[in-house]
Amino acid sequence: MKKVLIILLNLLTITAMAQTKGRFEVHDLGNYKLHVYYTNDALGDASYIIEGKDALVTMEQPLFKDNVTEFDTYLSRLDKPVEKRITDYHVGGTGKHDVVMAQGMPEFTRGEIYGGMMKGFAQAFGDAMTDMPTGKATEIAFGTTQTWAGVAFEFRHGAASDFPGASILIGGKVYYTHWTPAMAHVSHLQISSPAAIDAEIAEAEKSLASGAELFIGGHGGAAKRDAVEFKIAYLKKMKEVFQANENAEAFVAAMEQAYPELPGAAGLADLGKALYR
Repeated sequence: MKKVLIILLNLLTITAMAQTKGRFEVHDLGNYKLHVYYTNDALGDASYIIEGKDALVTMEQPLFKDNVTEFDTYLSRLDKPVEKRITDYHVGGTGKHDVVMAQGMPEFTRGEIYGGMMKGFAQAFGDAMTDMPTGKATEIAFGTTQTWAGVAFEFRHGAASDFPGASILIGGKVYYTHWTPAMAHVSHLQISSPAAIDAEIAEAEKSLASGAELFIGGHGGAAKRDAVEFKIAYLKKMKEVFQANENAEAFVAAMEQAYPELPGAAGLADLGKALYR
């Protein structure tokens, strides 16, 4: 994982100056609304607001100052109190506000891997990053369901190959994971080893079985069931291709042949290096 983070920092240093402000979209889910904030930042992060009848819950608040300002302005215009702020996979601009995190995640964020990543971001992005949060973090046990703003949040274990964050089923209709499923080649930052293929297949299958209508992630935004179904089929094909080829070059050629029109082909070389190292 350390090597993956070093590569990530190098890539983000190159793209740091390309950041522009984000955009919002709203999904009406009956008894609550989901506000999706596409930050358009160098990390491809997304942030969320769950709007109940009388209160709000935020998830994965932005990391960069411009985005924090834009997000907070939008949040204030909803004119409802924020009942909870969830920091799951991504520490962000929650300032002095208290947050809730999945069990074990507060310690992990202070550890060598995540802590080192955040120090690297600070070096790469400098003053563009917001100050690190100082509020109290309360841990939420896996396998429990919490109700905030009148909406149920079911905390489940995320993919076994990922950080110790949670996959969260929200109101029975929205499934949050670290990465939004997409009809594109996956990043080597998500699939960083052969074991991660199986772990991501298992997590995607669990998300489909949840009965959710929308699938969201800390990277990406919102997608529907067809994107999850594609992801499962794609990863199963990737596993076949990996097992059938002895080196990264052959793997890349086979994946390009299997998906000749799929976006993200430029990242296949890094994916191959991650799988065959």
